[in-house]
Amino acid sequence: MSLIKTPGEIEILREGGKRLAKVLRMTRDYIKPGMTTREIDAYAEKLILDFGDTTPFKNYQPRGARKPFPAALCISVNDEIVHGIPGDRVIKDGDVVSIDLGLTHRGLVTDHALSVIVGDAPQRVKDLLRYTEEALWKGIDAAKIGGHIGDISAAIEEVQVKHKYGNVRELGGHGVGHGVHEDPYVPNYGRKGTGPRLQQGMVLAIEPMFILDGTEDIRQMPDGWTIVTHSGATAAHFEHTIAFTDKGVEVLTME
Repeated sequence: MSLIKTPGEIEILREGGKRLAKVLRMTRDYIKPGMTTREIDAYAEKLILDFGDTTPFKNYQPRGARKPFPAALCISVNDEIVHGIPGDRVIKDGDVVSIDLGLTHRGLVTDHALSVIVGDAPQRVKDLLRYTEEALWKGIDAAKIGGHIGDISAAIEEVQVKHKYGNVRELGGHGVGHGVHEDPYVPNYGRKGTGPRLQQGMVLAIEPMFILDGTEDIRQMPDGWTIVTHSGATAAHFEHTIAFTDKGVEVLTME
């Protein structure tokens, strides 16, 4: 499996990314208090299938996972960071809901995530979402052909340290395209000028995850998938898929 995508493959990923961005935006806007996470998952999956595309997360079983992921959409609420399994949980006013979705278009995968506050929440929670998304964009801005993975990592960590959030060190970004997870791994902390060199044709999913209270310990729930903060503090998660092209770095998961 090549880390380098051809221009033709990037064109397919570009179209898939636009579709995914639309689906995730519509899913974000669909979320209301009183809904179950299962209802939200069904809505997102229907949108993908209506495009004629497929859901790479459903039945995905990476190495080390005890069982396949059972849904199209990862829905993580409040202290859940990532990989939340949709079910009977009811969304309430003030919840922070993180939605992470993949889309397979013509055999190639893009990956995109965001966090949203349902209703209203304290300013410090709003700031968590604001600065986690800011870190995503700082990481993207630091991504240059000829640079290093560590340039992205350091840019993300700089925002995290400035605002005294916890950084989820066990999880990070990754290559994407032929599969859901590919090399190289993209940590959300590190030093500039370190790690693999960034090359034309690479496609990466960049995804900072910050914890409100500054703690960094996490744990996996008994379902084998959901990752939560050990302290119970709220977390936020944002992600875009980017491509390194002959015109520079392009964010693929935008409408």
